[in-house]
Amino acid sequence: MIEELLPAEVQVASVFGDPPGPPLFPEEAARISNAVEQRQREFATGRRCARRALAGLGFPAAALATGARGEPLWPPGVAGAITHSGDYRAAAVVLQSDVLSVGIDAERIRPLPEGVFEAVSLPEERRALAGRFRADPQVPWEMLLFSAKESVYKAWFPLTGKFLEFKEAVISFSPVAGTFTARLLVPGPERGDSRIGVFHGRWAVRDGFALTAITVPA
Repeated sequence: MIEELLPAEVQVASVFGDPPGPPLFPEEAARISNAVEQRQREFATGRRCARRALAGLGFPAAALATGARGEPLWPPGVAGAITHSGDYRAAAVVLQSDVLSVGIDAERIRPLPEGVFEAVSLPEERRALAGRFRADPQVPWEMLLFSAKESVYKAWFPLTGKFLEFKEAVISFSPVAGTFTARLLVPGPERGDSRIGVFHGRWAVRDGFALTAITVPA
């Protein structure tokens, strides 16, 4: 599903559920050994998807280390992201000579827990989504906003190494085009002699999931 939102140069591997597959590399298994069973399955399937996607770029199977904030550490010259929600898992990878950074997120559509929407959104986003909901109440706008913020963070962090609060980016959706923008409210990552101030992404609703993806051009 998520591959619909990404350019052709991005390699994507996805799966529903956690089918049997090659075992984790020892260092990966050690990283997740104390987690609950569900988290272990998600982690293992996500890593298998990542290796399948990397194979599409010509990389051999190898362990993917985990960074300080739990992010996968990709081979040099590669940008990537992993997502899992419900029974859907996906990984997207791309050469940084083509795309500087990528962020993907899938969210099983469901009501957000009480207070979460207010915690992740800004007043101008809530006003805009109220209008979107009146125009098209069948679209899960609140879940799409949450997903878009997750994609923003996944695209942001590899470029900066810094945490980004939910309320440090303003999301604006284009319903007709199926696109969105994320205007950064803090100094953006550097690219050459300038800073990136806006991320551009795409969104979709498929098979009970809210999907978002961002690519940052090289």
